[in-house]
Amino acid sequence: MRSRSRRAFTLVTAGLLTAAGVLSLAGTADAATTLGASAAAKGRYFGAAVAANHLGESAYASTLGTEFNMVTPENEMKWDAVEASRNSFNFGSADQIVSHAQGKGMKVRGHTLVWYSQLPGWVGGLGADDLRSAMNNHITKVMDHYKGKIYAWDVVNEAYQDGGSGARRSSPFQDKLGSGYIEEAFRTARAADSGAKLCYNDYNTDGQNAKSNAVYAMVKDFKQRGVPIDCVGFQSHFNSNSPVPADYQANLQRFADLGVDVQVTELDIEGSGSAQAANYTKVVNACLAVTRCAGMTVWGIPDKYSWRSSGTPLLFDDNYGKKAAYTAVLTALGGTGGGGGGTSGSCTATYSTTTTWGDRFNGQVTVKAGSSAISNWTVPVTVTSPQKITTTWNGTPSWDGSGNVMTMKSNGNGNLAAGASTSFGFTVMTNGNTSAPAIGACTTS
Repeated sequence: MRSRSRRAFTLVTAGLLTAAGVLSLAGTADAATTLGASAAAKGRYFGAAVAANHLGESAYASTLGTEFNMVTPENEMKWDAVEASRNSFNFGSADQIVSHAQGKGMKVRGHTLVWYSQLPGWVGGLGADDLRSAMNNHITKVMDHYKGKIYAWDVVNEAYQDGGSGARRSSPFQDKLGSGYIEEAFRTARAADSGAKLCYNDYNTDGQNAKSNAVYAMVKDFKQRGVPIDCVGFQSHFNSNSPVPADYQANLQRFADLGVDVQVTELDIEGSGSAQAANYTKVVNACLAVTRCAGMTVWGIPDKYSWRSSGTPLLFDDNYGKKAAYTAVLTALGGTGGGGGGTSGSCTATYSTTTTWGDRFNGQVTVKAGSSAISNWTVPVTVTSPQKITTTWNGTPSWDGSGNVMTMKSNGNGNLAAGASTSFGFTVMTNGNTSAPAIGACTTS
Protein backbone atom coordinates (compact mmCIF):
# COMPACT_ATOMS: atom_id res chain seq x y z
CA MET A 1 0.00 0.00 0.00
CA ARG A 2 1.66 3.15 -1.18
CA SER A 3 1.44 6.31 0.88
CA ARG A 4 1.76 9.95 -0.04
CA SER A 5 5.20 9.99 1.57
CA ARG A 6 6.45 7.42 -0.96
CA ARG A 7 7.87 5.36 1.90
CA ALA A 8 10.21 2.58 0.82
CA PHE A 9 10.42 -0.98 1.95
CA THR A 10 12.69 -3.94 1.29
CA LEU A 11 11.91 -5.64 -1.62
CA VAL A 12 -8.25 -3.31 -11.61
CA THR A 13 -14.91 -6.57 -14.06
CA ALA A 14 -16.45 -7.75 -11.81
CA GLY A 15 -18.32 -8.84 -8.73
CA LEU A 16 -19.83 -11.99 -10.24
CA LEU A 17 -18.72 -15.37 -8.99
CA THR A 18 -18.53 -18.79 -10.45
CA ALA A 19 -18.68 -21.80 -8.19
CA ALA A 20 -14.94 -21.47 -7.75
CA GLY A 21 -15.29 -17.88 -6.62
CA VAL A 22 -13.69 -16.26 -9.66
CA LEU A 23 -14.97 -13.24 -11.51
CA SER A 24 -17.23 -14.34 -14.34
CA LEU A 25 -16.19 -12.11 -17.20
CA ALA A 26 -16.35 -14.48 -20.11
CA GLY A 27 -14.92 -13.05 -23.28
CA THR A 28 -15.89 -12.54 -26.85
CA ALA A 29 -15.02 -14.45 -29.97
CA ASP A 30 -12.84 -11.63 -31.31
CA ALA A 31 -9.55 -10.76 -29.67
CA ALA A 32 -9.90 -7.75 -27.36
CA THR A 33 -7.83 -4.63 -27.95
CA THR A 34 -7.47 -3.18 -24.43
CA LEU A 35 -6.15 -4.45 -21.11
CA GLY A 36 -9.51 -4.49 -19.35
CA ALA A 37 -11.38 -6.14 -22.21
CA SER A 38 -8.64 -8.72 -22.71
CA ALA A 39 -8.62 -9.56 -19.01
CA ALA A 40 -12.42 -9.80 -19.00
CA ALA A 41 -12.21 -12.31 -21.83
CA LYS A 42 -10.06 -14.41 -19.48
CA GLY A 43 -12.48 -14.06 -16.58
CA ARG A 44 -10.28 -11.48 -14.81
CA TYR A 45 -10.20 -7.75 -14.25
CA PHE A 46 -7.34 -5.38 -15.01
CA GLY A 47 -7.36 -2.26 -12.88
CA ALA A 48 -5.36 0.83 -12.02
CA ALA A 49 -4.79 2.88 -8.90
CA VAL A 50 -6.32 6.31 -9.42
CA ALA A 51 -5.74 9.75 -7.92
CA ALA A 52 -8.73 12.08 -7.91
CA ASN A 53 -6.60 15.14 -8.67
CA HIS A 54 -5.52 13.65 -12.02
CA LEU A 55 -9.01 12.89 -13.32
CA GLY A 56 -9.23 16.36 -14.84
CA GLU A 57 -6.27 15.58 -17.10
CA SER A 58 -7.77 14.45 -20.40
CA ALA A 59 -5.03 11.95 -21.30
CA TYR A 60 -5.20 10.41 -17.83
CA ALA A 61 -8.99 10.07 -17.85
CA SER A 62 -9.00 8.81 -21.43
CA THR A 63 -6.37 6.13 -20.80
CA LEU A 64 -8.13 5.06 -17.61
CA GLY A 65 -11.49 4.79 -19.36
CA THR A 66 -10.11 2.99 -22.39
CA GLU A 67 -7.74 0.48 -20.84
CA PHE A 68 -9.03 -0.50 -17.40
CA ASN A 69 -12.18 -2.01 -15.89
CA MET A 70 -11.37 -1.69 -12.18
CA VAL A 71 -10.10 1.24 -10.12
CA THR A 72 -8.49 1.55 -6.68
CA PRO A 73 -8.28 4.97 -4.99
CA GLU A 74 -4.64 5.66 -4.17
CA ASN A 75 -5.12 7.70 -0.99
CA GLU A 76 -8.67 9.00 -1.02
CA MET A 77 -10.22 6.24 1.11
CA LYS A 78 -7.45 6.00 3.71
CA TRP A 79 -8.24 6.91 7.30
CA ASP A 80 -6.58 10.34 7.29
CA ALA A 81 -8.45 11.29 4.13
CA VAL A 82 -11.97 10.37 5.22
CA GLU A 83 -11.89 10.76 9.03
CA ALA A 84 -9.26 13.34 9.93
CA SER A 85 -11.31 14.26 13.01
CA ARG A 86 -13.07 11.64 15.08
CA ASN A 87 -16.49 10.70 13.68
CA SER A 88 -16.36 13.58 11.19
CA PHE A 89 -16.25 12.05 7.70
CA ASN A 90 -15.30 13.65 4.39
CA PHE A 91 -15.85 11.45 1.33
CA GLY A 92 -15.52 14.14 -1.33
CA SER A 93 -12.40 12.96 -3.17
CA ALA A 94 -13.25 9.28 -2.79
CA ASP A 95 -16.77 9.94 -4.06
CA GLN A 96 -15.27 11.61 -7.12
CA ILE A 97 -13.36 8.45 -8.00
CA VAL A 98 -16.30 6.13 -7.32
CA SER A 99 -18.66 8.29 -9.37
CA HIS A 100 -16.18 8.44 -12.24
CA ALA A 101 -15.75 4.66 -12.19
CA GLN A 102 -19.48 3.99 -12.11
CA GLY A 103 -20.03 6.37 -15.00
CA LYS A 104 -17.59 4.30 -17.06
CA GLY A 105 -19.01 0.93 -16.04
CA MET A 106 -15.94 0.15 -13.95
CA LYS A 107 -15.75 -1.60 -10.59
CA VAL A 108 -13.99 -0.26 -7.49
CA ARG A 109 -11.69 -1.84 -4.90
CA GLY A 110 -12.01 -0.11 -1.53
CA HIS A 111 -8.61 0.85 -0.14
CA THR A 112 -8.25 0.79 2.85
CA LEU A 113 -9.98 0.44 6.23
CA VAL A 114 -7.40 -0.52 8.90
CA TRP A 115 -3.72 0.30 8.31
CA TYR A 116 -0.98 1.40 10.67
CA SER A 117 0.08 4.27 8.36
CA GLN A 118 -1.67 7.46 7.28
CA LEU A 119 -3.58 7.53 10.53
CA PRO A 120 -4.62 10.91 11.94
CA GLY A 121 -2.89 11.65 15.21
CA TRP A 122 -6.01 11.27 17.32
CA VAL A 123 -6.21 7.54 16.58
CA GLY A 124 -2.87 6.67 18.15
CA GLY A 125 -3.71 8.68 21.23
CA LEU A 126 -6.76 6.62 22.17
CA GLY A 127 -6.92 4.07 24.94
CA ALA A 128 -7.80 0.47 24.14
CA ASP A 129 -11.57 0.72 24.61
CA ASP A 130 -11.82 3.96 22.67
CA LEU A 131 -9.58 2.61 19.92
CA ARG A 132 -11.71 -0.51 19.50
CA SER A 133 -14.83 1.66 19.27
CA ALA A 134 -13.17 4.04 16.81
CA MET A 135 -11.91 1.20 14.60
CA ASN A 136 -15.28 -0.49 14.38
CA ASN A 137 -17.06 2.83 13.86
CA HIS A 138 -14.65 3.77 11.06
CA ILE A 139 -15.12 0.46 9.27
CA THR A 140 -18.89 0.61 9.61
CA LYS A 141 -19.34 4.24 8.58
CA VAL A 142 -17.06 4.03 5.54
CA MET A 143 -18.53 0.74 4.33
CA ASP A 144 -22.07 1.97 4.90
CA HIS A 145 -21.35 5.03 2.77
CA TYR A 146 -20.19 2.89 -0.15
CA LYS A 147 -22.45 -0.11 0.38
CA GLY A 148 -23.28 -1.74 -2.94
CA LYS A 149 -20.61 0.26 -4.79
CA ILE A 150 -17.43 -1.60 -3.81
CA TYR A 151 -16.36 -4.93 -5.31
CA ALA A 152 -13.77 -5.71 -2.63
CA TRP A 153 -12.32 -4.00 0.44
CA ASP A 154 -8.77 -4.14 1.73
CA VAL A 155 -10.00 -4.53 5.30
CA VAL A 156 -6.61 -4.85 7.02
CA ASN A 157 -3.27 -4.07 5.41
CA GLU A 158 0.38 -4.74 6.18
CA ALA A 159 -0.13 -6.20 9.65
CA TYR A 160 3.06 -8.32 9.57
CA GLN A 161 6.71 -7.36 10.00
CA ASP A 162 9.36 -7.70 7.34
CA GLY A 163 12.25 -10.08 7.89
CA GLY A 164 12.33 -13.63 9.14
CA SER A 165 10.26 -13.43 12.30
CA GLY A 166 6.76 -13.71 10.86
CA ALA A 167 5.64 -11.51 13.75
CA ARG A 168 2.90 -8.91 13.78
CA ARG A 169 3.88 -5.32 13.08
CA SER A 170 3.75 -2.82 15.93
CA SER A 171 0.81 -0.46 15.46
CA PRO A 172 -1.81 1.23 17.63
CA PHE A 173 -4.17 -1.63 16.81
CA GLN A 174 -1.72 -4.46 17.51
CA ASP A 175 -0.18 -2.83 20.58
CA LYS A 176 -3.44 -1.86 22.29
CA LEU A 177 -6.00 -4.37 21.00
CA GLY A 178 -3.78 -7.41 20.54
CA SER A 179 -3.69 -9.94 17.70
CA GLY A 180 -7.46 -10.34 17.70
CA TYR A 181 -7.98 -6.94 16.08
CA ILE A 182 -7.71 -8.38 12.56
CA GLU A 183 -10.45 -10.92 13.16
CA GLU A 184 -12.60 -8.24 14.77
CA ALA A 185 -12.09 -5.93 11.81
CA PHE A 186 -13.19 -8.62 9.36
CA ARG A 187 -16.26 -9.53 11.40
CA THR A 188 -17.22 -5.86 11.64
CA ALA A 189 -16.73 -5.45 7.90
CA ARG A 190 -18.95 -8.43 7.10
CA ALA A 191 -21.69 -7.02 9.30
CA ALA A 192 -21.41 -3.67 7.51
CA ASP A 193 -21.62 -5.03 3.95
CA SER A 194 -22.36 -8.68 3.24
CA GLY A 195 -22.02 -8.14 -0.51
CA ALA A 196 -18.44 -6.90 -0.73
CA LYS A 197 -15.43 -9.19 -0.79
CA LEU A 198 -13.20 -8.81 2.26
CA CYS A 199 -9.43 -8.95 1.65
CA TYR A 200 -6.20 -8.94 3.62
CA ASN A 201 -3.47 -7.07 1.70
CA ASP A 202 0.33 -7.02 2.16
CA TYR A 203 3.71 -6.61 0.43
CA ASN A 204 6.78 -8.86 0.31
CA THR A 205 4.46 -11.85 0.50
CA ASP A 206 4.71 -12.68 -3.22
CA GLY A 207 6.86 -15.77 -2.68
CA GLN A 208 6.98 -18.26 0.15
CA ASN A 209 8.87 -16.74 3.08
CA ALA A 210 8.42 -16.11 6.81
CA LYS A 211 6.05 -13.21 6.22
CA SER A 212 3.85 -14.95 3.66
CA ASN A 213 3.85 -18.10 5.82
CA ALA A 214 2.50 -16.06 8.73
CA VAL A 215 -0.24 -14.59 6.55
CA TYR A 216 -1.00 -18.05 5.20
CA ALA A 217 -1.37 -19.42 8.72
CA MET A 218 -3.74 -16.58 9.62
CA VAL A 219 -5.91 -17.09 6.55
CA LYS A 220 -6.00 -20.86 7.09
CA ASP A 221 -7.07 -20.32 10.70
CA PHE A 222 -9.74 -17.81 9.65
CA LYS A 223 -11.19 -20.20 7.07
CA GLN A 224 -11.23 -23.09 9.55
CA ARG A 225 -13.00 -21.03 12.21
CA GLY A 226 -15.44 -19.25 9.91
CA VAL A 227 -13.92 -15.79 10.18
CA PRO A 228 -15.19 -13.93 7.10
CA ILE A 229 -12.28 -13.50 4.68
CA ASP A 230 -12.77 -13.77 0.93
CA CYS A 231 -9.50 -12.74 -0.66
CA VAL A 232 -5.81 -12.04 -0.15
CA GLY A 233 -4.04 -9.20 -1.94
CA PHE A 234 -0.43 -9.43 -3.09
CA GLN A 235 0.99 -5.98 -3.72
CA SER A 236 3.72 -7.22 -6.08
CA HIS A 237 6.12 -4.27 -6.17
CA PHE A 238 9.20 -5.57 -7.97
CA ASN A 239 12.64 -4.25 -8.87
CA SER A 240 16.15 -5.59 -9.43
CA ASN A 241 16.64 -6.10 -5.70
CA SER A 242 13.25 -7.73 -5.30
CA PRO A 243 12.45 -9.59 -8.54
CA VAL A 244 9.41 -11.69 -9.35
CA PRO A 245 9.92 -14.79 -7.17
CA ALA A 246 10.41 -18.11 -8.91
CA ASP A 247 7.60 -19.54 -6.78
CA TYR A 248 5.20 -16.62 -7.39
CA GLN A 249 2.53 -18.75 -9.09
CA ALA A 250 2.90 -21.57 -6.56
CA ASN A 251 2.50 -19.09 -3.73
CA LEU A 252 -0.68 -17.64 -5.22
CA GLN A 253 -1.97 -21.16 -5.71
CA ARG A 254 -1.39 -22.27 -2.12
CA PHE A 255 -3.46 -19.35 -0.85
CA ALA A 256 -6.17 -20.05 -3.42
CA ASP A 257 -6.24 -23.65 -2.22
CA LEU A 258 -7.38 -22.35 1.17
CA GLY A 259 -10.62 -21.26 -0.47
CA VAL A 260 -9.96 -17.55 -0.99
CA ASP A 261 -9.56 -15.45 -4.11
CA VAL A 262 -6.11 -14.00 -4.74
CA GLN A 263 -5.60 -10.59 -6.29
CA VAL A 264 -2.53 -8.75 -7.55
CA THR A 265 -3.33 -5.42 -5.95
CA GLU A 266 -0.51 -2.89 -6.48
CA LEU A 267 1.62 -4.17 -9.34
CA ASP A 268 4.58 -2.20 -10.61
CA ILE A 269 7.92 -3.45 -11.93
CA GLU A 270 10.90 -1.15 -12.25
CA GLY A 271 12.92 -1.28 -15.47
CA SER A 272 12.38 -0.80 -19.17
CA GLY A 273 12.30 -2.55 -22.51
CA SER A 274 12.22 -6.30 -22.97
CA ALA A 275 13.40 -7.14 -19.44
CA GLN A 276 10.54 -5.22 -17.84
CA ALA A 277 8.13 -6.67 -20.38
CA ALA A 278 9.25 -10.20 -19.55
CA ASN A 279 8.70 -9.66 -15.84
CA TYR A 280 5.20 -8.29 -16.40
CA THR A 281 4.49 -11.35 -18.53
CA LYS A 282 5.52 -13.62 -15.64
CA VAL A 283 3.02 -11.94 -13.32
CA VAL A 284 0.15 -12.05 -15.81
CA ASN A 285 0.81 -15.67 -16.70
CA ALA A 286 0.89 -16.61 -13.02
CA CYS A 287 -2.48 -14.98 -12.39
CA LEU A 288 -4.01 -16.63 -15.45
CA ALA A 289 -2.71 -20.02 -14.31
CA VAL A 290 -4.41 -19.76 -10.90
CA THR A 291 -8.14 -20.22 -11.29
CA ARG A 292 -8.97 -18.12 -8.25
CA CYS A 293 -6.75 -15.19 -9.25
CA ALA A 294 -9.52 -12.64 -9.77
CA GLY A 295 -7.45 -9.94 -11.43
CA MET A 296 -4.56 -7.51 -11.41
CA THR A 297 -4.23 -3.82 -10.57
CA VAL A 298 -1.23 -1.70 -11.55
CA TRP A 299 -0.32 1.03 -9.07
CA GLY A 300 -0.80 3.99 -11.36
CA ILE A 301 -1.14 4.78 -15.06
CA PRO A 302 1.81 6.82 -16.45
CA ASP A 303 5.30 6.55 -15.03
CA LYS A 304 5.38 10.23 -14.07
CA TYR A 305 2.73 9.73 -11.39
CA SER A 306 4.19 6.55 -9.93
CA TRP A 307 5.43 6.55 -6.32
CA ARG A 308 8.58 5.07 -7.87
CA SER A 309 8.67 7.30 -10.94
CA SER A 310 12.47 7.20 -11.29
CA GLY A 311 12.22 3.47 -11.86
CA THR A 312 9.68 3.86 -14.71
CA PRO A 313 7.67 0.91 -13.35
CA LEU A 314 4.33 1.22 -15.16
CA LEU A 315 2.84 0.33 -18.55
CA PHE A 316 2.61 3.86 -19.96
CA ASP A 317 5.41 6.41 -20.27
CA ASP A 318 5.16 10.02 -19.12
CA ASN A 319 3.28 10.95 -22.29
CA TYR A 320 0.90 7.98 -22.05
CA GLY A 321 2.73 6.10 -24.78
CA LYS A 322 2.33 2.34 -24.60
CA LYS A 323 5.58 0.73 -23.47
CA ALA A 324 6.93 -2.68 -24.37
CA ALA A 325 5.53 -3.85 -21.04
CA TYR A 326 2.04 -2.80 -22.12
CA THR A 327 2.29 -4.84 -25.31
CA ALA A 328 3.59 -7.82 -23.35
CA VAL A 329 0.69 -7.65 -20.89
CA LEU A 330 -1.88 -7.29 -23.64
CA THR A 331 -0.38 -10.24 -25.51
CA ALA A 332 -0.25 -12.39 -22.37
CA LEU A 333 -3.94 -11.63 -21.80
CA GLY A 334 -4.69 -12.81 -25.33
CA GLY A 335 -5.43 -9.37 -26.72
CA THR A 336 -4.29 -7.63 -29.87
CA GLY A 337 -3.30 -4.07 -30.65
CA GLY A 338 -6.05 -3.83 -33.23
CA GLY A 339 -5.88 -1.75 -36.36
CA GLY A 340 -7.93 -0.47 -39.26
CA GLY A 341 -9.12 3.06 -39.79
CA GLY A 342 -11.25 5.06 -42.13
CA THR A 343 -14.18 7.39 -42.38
CA SER A 344 -17.64 6.94 -40.98
CA GLY A 345 -20.10 4.75 -42.78
CA SER A 346 -22.91 2.33 -41.94
CA CYS A 347 -22.81 -0.58 -39.49
CA THR A 348 -24.97 -3.43 -38.23
CA ALA A 349 -25.28 -5.03 -34.80
CA THR A 350 -26.27 -8.64 -34.11
CA TYR A 351 -26.74 -10.35 -30.75
CA SER A 352 -25.97 -13.80 -29.37
CA THR A 353 -25.99 -15.33 -25.89
CA THR A 354 -22.56 -16.87 -25.26
CA THR A 355 -22.74 -18.36 -21.75
CA THR A 356 -25.61 -19.04 -19.36
CA TRP A 357 -25.66 -19.71 -15.62
CA GLY A 358 -28.58 -20.15 -13.25
CA ASP A 359 -28.78 -16.48 -12.31
CA ARG A 360 -27.11 -14.67 -15.22
CA PHE A 361 -25.92 -14.86 -18.80
CA ASN A 362 -23.28 -13.28 -20.99
CA GLY A 363 -24.35 -11.58 -24.18
CA GLN A 364 -22.25 -10.60 -27.17
CA VAL A 365 -23.02 -8.01 -29.82
CA THR A 366 -21.10 -8.21 -33.09
CA VAL A 367 -20.66 -4.87 -34.83
CA LYS A 368 -19.95 -5.05 -38.56
CA ALA A 369 -19.02 -2.21 -40.89
CA GLY A 370 -21.00 -1.84 -44.08
CA SER A 371 -19.64 -1.17 -47.56
CA SER A 372 -17.31 1.57 -46.31
CA ALA A 373 -14.92 1.87 -43.38
CA ILE A 374 -16.02 3.36 -40.07
CA SER A 375 -14.08 5.05 -37.26
CA ASN A 376 -16.59 4.63 -34.41
CA TRP A 377 -19.91 3.02 -33.56
CA THR A 378 -22.73 3.24 -31.02
CA VAL A 379 -25.24 0.50 -30.16
CA PRO A 380 -28.12 0.69 -27.64
CA VAL A 381 -28.96 -2.39 -25.55
CA THR A 382 -32.22 -2.67 -23.59
CA VAL A 383 -32.88 -5.24 -20.87
CA THR A 384 -36.22 -5.99 -19.26
CA SER A 385 -36.71 -5.10 -15.59
CA PRO A 386 -35.76 -6.56 -13.13
CA GLN A 387 -32.76 -7.60 -15.23
CA LYS A 388 -29.58 -5.58 -14.70
CA ILE A 389 -26.36 -5.34 -16.70
CA THR A 390 -23.52 -5.65 -14.21
CA THR A 391 -20.36 -6.05 -16.26
CA THR A 392 -19.26 -4.93 -19.73
CA TRP A 393 -16.19 -5.24 -21.93
CA ASN A 394 -14.86 -3.98 -25.28
CA GLY A 395 -16.79 -0.71 -25.14
CA THR A 396 -17.68 2.36 -23.09
CA PRO A 397 -21.19 2.10 -21.60
CA SER A 398 -23.62 4.74 -20.41
CA TRP A 399 -27.07 4.20 -18.92
CA ASP A 400 -30.37 6.04 -18.97
CA GLY A 401 -32.18 7.02 -15.79
CA SER A 402 -33.97 3.68 -15.50
CA GLY A 403 -30.80 1.64 -15.67
CA ASN A 404 -32.44 -0.62 -18.26
CA VAL A 405 -31.04 1.00 -21.42
CA MET A 406 -27.30 0.86 -21.98
CA THR A 407 -25.70 2.76 -24.83
CA MET A 408 -22.39 1.16 -25.76
CA LYS A 409 -19.80 3.18 -27.65
CA SER A 410 -16.63 1.94 -29.29
CA ASN A 411 -13.56 2.05 -27.09
CA GLY A 412 -10.37 1.42 -29.01
CA ASN A 413 -12.20 -0.86 -31.45
CA GLY A 414 -14.12 1.65 -33.56
CA ASN A 415 -11.86 1.65 -36.61
CA LEU A 416 -13.25 -1.02 -38.93
CA ALA A 417 -12.50 -1.54 -42.58
CA ALA A 418 -15.41 -2.18 -44.93
CA GLY A 419 -17.01 -5.51 -44.00
CA ALA A 420 -14.82 -5.94 -40.90
CA SER A 421 -16.30 -6.66 -37.49
CA THR A 422 -15.62 -6.41 -33.78
CA SER A 423 -17.71 -7.21 -30.73
CA PHE A 424 -18.58 -6.11 -27.23
CA GLY A 425 -20.02 -8.08 -24.37
CA PHE A 426 -21.90 -7.79 -21.11
CA THR A 427 -23.25 -9.83 -18.21
CA VAL A 428 -26.96 -9.68 -17.36
CA MET A 429 -28.23 -10.65 -13.90
CA THR A 430 -31.62 -12.19 -14.73
CA ASN A 431 -33.35 -11.70 -11.38
CA GLY A 432 -35.85 -14.28 -12.62
CA ASN A 433 -36.23 -12.95 -16.18
CA THR A 434 -34.18 -14.83 -18.80
CA SER A 435 -35.40 -12.96 -21.90
CA ALA A 436 -32.77 -11.79 -24.36
CA PRO A 437 -32.01 -8.05 -24.51
CA ALA A 438 -33.23 -5.87 -27.35
CA ILE A 439 -30.45 -4.54 -29.56
CA GLY A 440 -31.03 -1.18 -31.24
CA ALA A 441 -29.66 0.08 -34.52
CA CYS A 442 -25.90 0.50 -34.87
CA THR A 443 -24.97 4.10 -35.73
CA THR A 444 -21.79 5.96 -36.59
CA SER A 445 -20.89 9.64 -36.47
